[in-house]
Amino acid sequence: MSGPRTTPARRSRYARRIAVASGLTALLGAMVLGGPAAQADPPAPPDAATARTYLGELTVKAEGTMDGYSRSKFPHWITQSGACNTREVVLKRDGEGVEQDAKCAAVKGTWKSAYDGATWTQASDLDIDHVVPLAQAWRSGANSWTQEQRKAFANDLTRSQLIAVTDNVNQEKGDKDPAQWMPPLTSYACTYARMWVAVKHHYKLTVDSAEKTKLTSILNGC
Repeated sequence: MSGPRTTPARRSRYARRIAVASGLTALLGAMVLGGPAAQADPPAPPDAATARTYLGELTVKAEGTMDGYSRSKFPHWITQSGACNTREVVLKRDGEGVEQDAKCAAVKGTWKSAYDGATWTQASDLDIDHVVPLAQAWRSGANSWTQEQRKAFANDLTRSQLIAVTDNVNQEKGDKDPAQWMPPLTSYACTYARMWVAVKHHYKLTVDSAEKTKLTSILNGC
């Protein structure tokens, strides 16, 4: 998902927050939790062999322009049930011991960000990442979709398109494809590539040549 450029001051705040969060998590683990933090767990993507097949079926095409793009053309977060919107559903799904208030806001829980391995105990430290970013989708074919199709894409809980991750890491990712950005936690590369390909294949989005080359390299090593 697109986000503002990370500044040195923001990175400094991020580093301090990781230190605080890590210390708090260690303390809680010794006192209460007695086990590992939850790992973010969106719907499982296809295995590497299937992802390689899907990648071969994608149309290779240079990315389009950002002409006409607006995040408002991908309405989110929509209500899923009762007072719960898509963000709150993902936070509940991806966390451990999550408690929600009457408005469905997560007020307690523990989350482990799959992208960088950081553990958080405040929902405000998390973004819900669109694995295939909205602007990336726009340049890959979503510009021709209807508003309803874009809304479904932006709130897709069925595929591996939404995941709760460290906010600053998500903002560093922005709208980059795998040739331009991969999760800092290298052990997650295979899963991330499988997720990316599965989403693009389902929505019949295109890939550019550099993107396909990078994904091929990752999936061949899975």
